[in-house]
Amino acid sequence: MHVTLAEELMLLSLDDESGVAKDSSSAGWAVAGGLLADLALAGRVALDEGRITVTDRTPTGDPLLDERLERLTEWVGRKAPGKAKAAEWLTRDHATAVRSTVQRLCERGLVVEESRRVLGLFPVRRYPEADGSVERELRARLTAVIRHHEAPDVRTATLIALLHGARLHALAFPDLPRARVELRFAEIAAGDWAGDSVGQAIRNMRVAIAAIAAVTAATAATAAVS
Repeated sequence: MHVTLAEELMLLSLDDESGVAKDSSSAGWAVAGGLLADLALAGRVALDEGRITVTDRTPTGDPLLDERLERLTEWVGRKAPGKAKAAEWLTRDHATAVRSTVQRLCERGLVVEESRRVLGLFPVRRYPEADGSVERELRARLTAVIRHHEAPDVRTATLIALLHGARLHALAFPDLPRARVELRFAEIAAGDWAGDSVGQAIRNMRVAIAAIAAVTAATAATAAVS
């Protein structure tokens, strides 16, 4: 089963048993970035100096990506030339991207939606695992690259770059020392594993996600202190 980078990131974020999203704020930025990265890998968008250009409006055939391509094309079209910033798009899109991605995982039968009310009033939705085969394959790929230092393919390297940018190292390897995982992620994120245009797009987006994640973490820390 072919799944998008966004779906892979969402699967890593969702707790298999409880269905609760771990590191949900940072994971949301990474999921939105995953959709953008897949569109870049498909040759539909380009990123240069943090700005987005839609280069091809042809549908990819994946409903999740095509919905995002349509939204993105409309948004970029309302901007002055050169003013469509990746960070602005990710900020605008991340909540919707998460909802769309989780819905797609439900449609594929990979997770199941469970709904209940807290205190009998507030609806809460959780998404526990229904079919773990895709996540097992994903974690096996990551293990081969991080634990055994195998060379990543482009998609796996892109996924690692997104996880590194959002500082989600523990989602992929909760049982390994963070410093070890972070070092290997950094090596891969900085590597020349994609063509010039795609590699540049992913690096631009990783920088945008890292900046947003840093601001989000600082804001959360300030709120906790106060």
